[in-house]
Amino acid sequence: MDGLSRRKVLKASGALGALGALGAATPAWAQPRPPWTWSPRGSVAGAGAGADPRWVWDPEADPLVASLLDRGAVPRVNELLRTWTKNGQPLPDGLPADLRDFLERARRLPPWADHGKLATAVEFNEKRGLYLGVLYGLASGMMSTVIPKEARAVYYSKGGADMKDRISKTAKLGYDVGSRNAYQPDGEMIVTCVKTRLVHAAVRHLLPRSPHWPDVADEEIPISQADMMVTWHSLPTTVMQKLTAWKVPVPATESAAFLHSWQLAAHMLGIEDEYIPASWDEANAQAKQVLDPVLAPTTEGVELADILLNLGAEIDGGVLSKPVLGAFTRFLLGDRIAAWLEIPREPIWDPLLNTAWGPFIAVREGLLPFPGAPQAYWLFDEFLRKAALLFLSEARPISIEIPEINRPS
Repeated sequence: MDGLSRRKVLKASGALGALGALGAATPAWAQPRPPWTWSPRGSVAGAGAGADPRWVWDPEADPLVASLLDRGAVPRVNELLRTWTKNGQPLPDGLPADLRDFLERARRLPPWADHGKLATAVEFNEKRGLYLGVLYGLASGMMSTVIPKEARAVYYSKGGADMKDRISKTAKLGYDVGSRNAYQPDGEMIVTCVKTRLVHAAVRHLLPRSPHWPDVADEEIPISQADMMVTWHSLPTTVMQKLTAWKVPVPATESAAFLHSWQLAAHMLGIEDEYIPASWDEANAQAKQVLDPVLAPTTEGVELADILLNLGAEIDGGVLSKPVLGAFTRFLLGDRIAAWLEIPREPIWDPLLNTAWGPFIAVREGLLPFPGAPQAYWLFDEFLRKAALLFLSEARPISIEIPEINRPS
């Protein structure tokens, strides 16, 4: 397969261990999945049809964007939407009527939005910003390279041809959701989500027409509701699991508020409310069904991950070297995923992270006295600061636009 690229967030390769003759011949992502059993009673909607999300896409956005593409309206639409950047800003004049009607509906927050929780989420994001930047970029970002459907969809769509640009757009979502005014009229999170929803609809229309797609994909239409929830769990669910594992003290109110900010993000991205978990317990239960079983290496993911690690080292002038980023990826995601991504072991950083990270977190959180400022603690703190700045710096002013083509190469 061709070379591949996407943000410093994707990489995986190789074959899974033998699981009998069938398992050895069939990669995990291609094997039959268990039936959908997660109950909509555990969702923010509290009820629902319970349909398998693998066979649900975006029935409102998909036909609209397909029509825009088929009638050649996308270039003009992209030009007009470049001026729409703030949540409360009026839509630009000149948009097609059907698109304008959709955008006006899609930009409205759901009735269950809680502005009190969103205010608390701001406090959480400000206190935990360094951790969040690292976890979004390395835990969530690198995990996406071992989500086969995501890695392939990114690689073969237009975004795969310019990974730095693709990374910036991915980072913008993480930056916007954590901003002080994320869902306020002067914020940008709603606009970012709605534009991303349009992009997803375009990829669903375009990717099945790629001459490469049928040879590598196990699905006809990409980015199902299940696929979106897999990606969603790689972000807030994974982040909260890591903070819990690190024993970072997070008050229950802040934990619930952080979840709420991401529940709203899911809704604004077009995920049906019946699939959005109502609590962390429900999120963890759903992740066990939709995220954990799908993680696997792919050729596309391996290349993407390598590109992400190289970009990470390049952007900050080499301060965050590829070996350091690779070691931290191994520490966050484990030896199995590091092996899939062909990340070499680091004789200094690997043991240092394994032995000193826990005490460092405890010291940083005031749970242990500072033991004479050992150099390792300073290195860790500097790494957190640099890695978070690296991730957030990618959220420079950027326009999320509807693609008209697949990856040209």
